[in-house]
Amino acid sequence: MTSEEPLYRRIADDLRAQIVSGERAPGSQLPAESDLAARYDTTRQTVRNALGVLRTDGLIVTGQGSRTIVRPAPGIRISVTGTNYRRHRALGLPGFNAQVLEQGQSPRQDITEVATVSAPADIAQKLDLDEGSPVVVRRRVFNANDVPVALTDSYYPADIAQGTAIEQPARIKGGVHALIEDDNGPIRRAIARSEDDLVARMPTPDEARKLGLSPGMPVIRTLRTVYDAGNRPLEVQDTVAVADKHQFRYEVDMR
Repeated sequence: MTSEEPLYRRIADDLRAQIVSGERAPGSQLPAESDLAARYDTTRQTVRNALGVLRTDGLIVTGQGSRTIVRPAPGIRISVTGTNYRRHRALGLPGFNAQVLEQGQSPRQDITEVATVSAPADIAQKLDLDEGSPVVVRRRVFNANDVPVALTDSYYPADIAQGTAIEQPARIKGGVHALIEDDNGPIRRAIARSEDDLVARMPTPDEARKLGLSPGMPVIRTLRTVYDAGNRPLEVQDTVAVADKHQFRYEVDMR
């Protein structure tokens, strides 16, 4: 930091250091602008500029009553393990719903669209299809305690999904995987494994609007490809998750 650096930048750097070190804990309230102005011997406008930097960086948000608070810590822990998956399947619950319930929160999935579409290039590649091949997509908003935390578009090869409940705009008891594995159902395939590709990025304007994101908040995009016991890809879940509302844990059995 040099003496030529604007004062608001120096204030932002100082507050950022306090947040990163944990001196100012997630969810804690920052002092009022007037108090910060007195502390740094400057004007409220200069403090406001410094807070604008931190807000753009995603370190602070505006809470109830227009309070400025340190962005809360992630509220949902997603643990991807075979044990978890089978336990939740035995309970007849989709994985997201089960994990949110286990953490004392209330889950909800809102279906926004179910349609047959041409497969985008990256989805077609994951499903081992030609680009533009027909796929059935189920688009949903995942909520925890009535707050949107992720957007998930799940894609299925048309030859598997058409003529089944997957292409109907309604909830499926136990989730789509319960339907896929139902011994008396129309598909009757055993799910064996999944692969996840994760990328951190900034949201598109449409994603930011749907998720109610403040400026500067990144998202995690996950492409999860689900395979059956014969190694055929059955599903690609394209999820955009709010970065500050999730923690991810992956456990891999290397035996």
